[in-house]
Amino acid sequence: MMKRLWFLLAALILVVAACGGDDATDTTTGSTEPVAADTTTGATEPAATDAPAGTTMAPTGEATVTVATGDLGDYLADEAGRALYLFTNDTQDSGASTCSGGCADNWPAYAGPATAGDGVDAALLGTIPGADGGEQVSYNGWPLYHFAGDSGPGETNGQGQGDVWFLVTPAGEAIS
Repeated sequence: MMKRLWFLLAALILVVAACGGDDATDTTTGSTEPVAADTTTGATEPAATDAPAGTTMAPTGEATVTVATGDLGDYLADEAGRALYLFTNDTQDSGASTCSGGCADNWPAYAGPATAGDGVDAALLGTIPGADGGEQVSYNGWPLYHFAGDSGPGETNGQGQGDVWFLVTPAGEAIS
């Protein structure tokens, strides 16, 4: 009887340990130490997405940048209506993204190349080399990203995160 009790107690401890909390990933270092919304980088614990952590949220079919309308006005979205963001820690027209490692887990690059949908200026649309070896869509010189905390079309939960992540207007500027 005592052996069973010890066995059950040990099994319970293992179950509780296995169910420990998930830690957010710091978007600047890739650390898995717990983080709250970081006011400098916008690091937050991401919501569940269909894409594995650290991978580019590749579009289904052909990538097309479109214009969506919400409470903040018109902003760029992908072909599925998911909001696209720019990161002010990137340098406009540098041809490079500064979001990698843990940052890319929360802010996956928008894979390209892409075509311009209605209301999108094709002359502002381009690509830069992606961290995964592919191409990342850029607009007006800004690399474009999704936010892992947006679960579907019309969600703009990344807007203003850390005062460095912003929706992009059809003119290619940040919505602040």
